[in-house]
Amino acid sequence: MNIQWYPGHMTKTRRQIEADLKNVDIVVEIMDARIPVSSRNPDIDSICAGKPRLIVLNRADQADPELNRKWAERFRAQGHSVLETDAKTGRGVNQFSALIQQSLKEQIARWREKGQVGRPVRAMVVGVPNVGKSTFINKVARKKSAKAGDRPGVTRGKQWVNVDNTLDLLDTPGILWPKFEDEQIGMHLAFTGAVKDDIMDVETLGCHLMALLAQRYPQALLDGYKLTQLPQRQEEENDVAYGYRLLEACAQKRGMRISGGEFDTERMARTLLDEYRGSKLGRFTLEIPEEA
Repeated sequence: MNIQWYPGHMTKTRRQIEADLKNVDIVVEIMDARIPVSSRNPDIDSICAGKPRLIVLNRADQADPELNRKWAERFRAQGHSVLETDAKTGRGVNQFSALIQQSLKEQIARWREKGQVGRPVRAMVVGVPNVGKSTFINKVARKKSAKAGDRPGVTRGKQWVNVDNTLDLLDTPGILWPKFEDEQIGMHLAFTGAVKDDIMDVETLGCHLMALLAQRYPQALLDGYKLTQLPQRQEEENDVAYGYRLLEACAQKRGMRISGGEFDTERMARTLLDEYRGSKLGRFTLEIPEEA
């Protein structure tokens, strides 16, 4: 795989985030509900330690509803607030401001005791590329681009966005990269389209996704590709070998052939990735809390 980790870049980003933390009251972490582990930088826990956290499970409409519930329970058990959203359509976004207020109700009460009535909450939004962070911010702020006024950071060119008189958002400086420590994380990001398909051969990527869906969501493959049954997996088969036979079976059902009569497994792999990303096969979560 061609994915590389960028420690120098992340060091700079980490310093920027740590410097701005003193100016905010809460950290809002956006992640992809379909791959909650792979779509975050694990260093964020240490970077933002001590700050209240609101976890936004974005693209929840494309994820398994039952696993959305389990992931939300897991993060709440860690002391975080959780919000399920679909930033593209705006579903769930209207609850954001109220949940921020609820998460900081004790802090807000202390401000009032000190006479700081009406002080807006300042929230920093973090997230790796392609989890929908910018779309989320635009939905919350109703596409406002004006800076929030006289706030720490504005003079340094940071982007503060005023949502209303109770909330200001700070878009994270720099780029927070996911940590590609193993091949599976890279594949999960490729499945969802968060990184380019060319991290590996598309056909091989399709084999891996087929094998994973056959394990987790076999009925979806049966229904989506009109199969009467899935090919039986042999003990000696790895994911690529088994996934290839699944691609062949689905290509046969879709009538995908190339010259010579062979099944067009590469075209089938691209179709699978497109249909998975477009939720045409169903709502899938590829990572489960028990395995995290």
